[in-house]
Amino acid sequence: MSATNNFLSLCIFAITFWNSTAESGLVANYSKSSLFTVPKHLPTQTTVLDLSSNSISKLESSDFRSLPNLQVLILTHNSITEIDLGIFQHNDVLEHLDVSHNTLRSVSGFPTKSLKHVDLAYNDFSAMPLFTEFTKTTKLNYFGISARKLSSVEALVHLQVDTLFLGLEDLDGYKAGRLLVFNAKTVRIVLPQNVNIRILLDLRFNGTESLELSKIPLEQMEDLGTFLRRLDEKSTLLNLTIIDTKLSWKDLIDVFKAVGKSSINHLTVSYPTITEFNDGAFKNADPALKSVTVQYILSDTTRFDQNIVFLTFSNLNIDSLTVSDADILYIYCPETPSRFKYLSYKNNTLTDNMLQGCKNLTMLRTLILQKNRLEDLTKVSLMTTSMTSLKSMDVSQNRLYYKDSEIKCNWGEHIIKLNLSSNKLTDSVFRCLPNNIQMLDLQSNQISAVPKEIIELTALKELNLASNRLNAFPGCGNFKNLQALNVENNFVLDQFSEFFQTCQNIRRLKAGRNPFGCHCELRQLINLQKEESVALVGWPDIYMCEYPSDLRGTLLKNVRISELQCNVALLITVVLAVLLFVIAVVAFLCIRFDVPWYFKMLCRWSQVKHRIWKKKSEEIPESIQYHAFVSYSEHDANWVKTELIPNLEKEEGSLRICQHERNFIPGKSIMENIIDCIEKSYKSIFVLSPNFVQSEWCHYELYFAHHKLFSENADGLILILLESIPAYIIPARYYKLKALMAKRTYLEWPEDKRKHPFFWTNLRAALQIKLPNPEEMKEL
Repeated sequence: MSATNNFLSLCIFAITFWNSTAESGLVANYSKSSLFTVPKHLPTQTTVLDLSSNSISKLESSDFRSLPNLQVLILTHNSITEIDLGIFQHNDVLEHLDVSHNTLRSVSGFPTKSLKHVDLAYNDFSAMPLFTEFTKTTKLNYFGISARKLSSVEALVHLQVDTLFLGLEDLDGYKAGRLLVFNAKTVRIVLPQNVNIRILLDLRFNGTESLELSKIPLEQMEDLGTFLRRLDEKSTLLNLTIIDTKLSWKDLIDVFKAVGKSSINHLTVSYPTITEFNDGAFKNADPALKSVTVQYILSDTTRFDQNIVFLTFSNLNIDSLTVSDADILYIYCPETPSRFKYLSYKNNTLTDNMLQGCKNLTMLRTLILQKNRLEDLTKVSLMTTSMTSLKSMDVSQNRLYYKDSEIKCNWGEHIIKLNLSSNKLTDSVFRCLPNNIQMLDLQSNQISAVPKEIIELTALKELNLASNRLNAFPGCGNFKNLQALNVENNFVLDQFSEFFQTCQNIRRLKAGRNPFGCHCELRQLINLQKEESVALVGWPDIYMCEYPSDLRGTLLKNVRISELQCNVALLITVVLAVLLFVIAVVAFLCIRFDVPWYFKMLCRWSQVKHRIWKKKSEEIPESIQYHAFVSYSEHDANWVKTELIPNLEKEEGSLRICQHERNFIPGKSIMENIIDCIEKSYKSIFVLSPNFVQSEWCHYELYFAHHKLFSENADGLILILLESIPAYIIPARYYKLKALMAKRTYLEWPEDKRKHPFFWTNLRAALQIKLPNPEEMKEL
């Protein structure tokens, strides 16, 4: 069993060391690889090399020369027969060397000064493979050795080491009376199994604080008592561990008595095998003994009176008691007021009917009932009623449940730490908690939400709800002073609103490994890690999106959710701002480039085209000879002659314009010519200007054209506004002109030359029609 503990210690060390070096170096694991030699061409950055459980029989100086960064070398369970520590002269940072469980017969050479852990135990040494130079120059944290003879035991006196392991199971030829002196702070000895070799009475310690004795022969239990009684007040030995030893119940009681009168403060008995019950309960211990740990009790007798065990452990006059992995069924309340400040009965078969109404545990501060058969949380709370000093309680890994009932929970009023993890508790557990609780662990239960109708736990600072069934972050409405929250491994998606509204005092949050929905509400959690006041544990590696599917597996730190997507008010503001900006830009462009004018002209053109399309099937009267008759003031003649007529008649045979100077028939009166031209023209064009309204003849022309419009129900007038005409200068008799300008659309002559082509296109479109051919008319 000592070998097992030695191996476990090695594993713990290796795991810790590997974790600390994994980031900076390389771990090369060749364990159980059927190797006969050390592999060649190992990476030079290797820091941990595991060659355990192979068939390596010899080590060469070249095997490790190329590994300057090697810090841990494990060679256990091979077939190595000899080792020269000089082969590690190039490994200047080697700290951990384990060559235990081989067939070593000799060790030579000087180890590197960097070595801190050397294990040579369980080999084939006939004597201690040490020499004075080695022990005087080496400062180790751990040294393990085993031998069949103690011929070099003097060398151990000079060995500077914190922990010394000495495997003496196969010791032979030892003569009693030879003092064995050790200086290490911790000494671990596996005693000889030859019952005739008695070394317990020869052990001496100089500055040793902890002693571990394994496999004490049953026949030498009296020697153990004698050894313990020699440990007077001058002794520095404070901790005693007895491992894997067979003894009677009387022997164990004698150990309790002897330890109580020695310098030992802390006694641990692991894997004891009780061979027989031959004495009653032990009800006291000397006040010098402070703590007792008994674990993994085995029974090798058919008579095993648990009542004796219960009474013995319950009435020990010590500060701390641990009885674990012993199948204890019950705990008795101490018969008198107890010194117990710490009680641990983990991993037994205790039920919740024990310690009810116990009034003799008033000094108890910590009670651990982990991994038993507790079921009713109400009964568990009643255990603590009289424990007026109890502050911490652990009832994790049981079968606890709580149902709202008439029996209320009644906890000790000073409990501030409670571990209820790994039970069967649901949301109702929040109605059965100590009022002054500060640290609460509810991990691995069946909690889906924190009810709102619970008492306020104002003292609560730490809450662990990991591995439950939460579907939303819990709020802190009832835990106003909560500082640390753990909600890892739940059903949490994206409901954070209540949490961020009420949990203002949170300083530490563990929320990884949840199926996060990466939507708007998640922005608050993502932004939380940027706040120095809150530590987001595990960020960013264990925070990933689960929904939507296109973001599944994406780290939250890589998700970009803009404020605009999530803030409706901001979105509306931005949309309105953009809209106003667009309107302003459009308005500016319209003003800058006179878009309304183009639009108006385009509408006019469309209307004209539409009318032409509707009338294209109508026959044009044979009397029509001109596309348009032009009426204008003599003051505007220059524009008509240089702009209007040339642009309308610029293409041969396109448009025919009737102009009084050119087409009036001599001999006829002006009035007759006006009427005649209007009658022969498809449309009449009036060039409007202030000059126009001052012309009497223009008035007549307008009158007759207007008369023709109504008489033929046609749309034959085209008004061109050459210059703007203020309403006040239009004579009253021109009431028809006022009415036409008010009701009809007219074309404005643009001053901007860039608009002229569009103007002419519109005007030509209004006049575009096929007239009867004059030559054909003459033939007819």
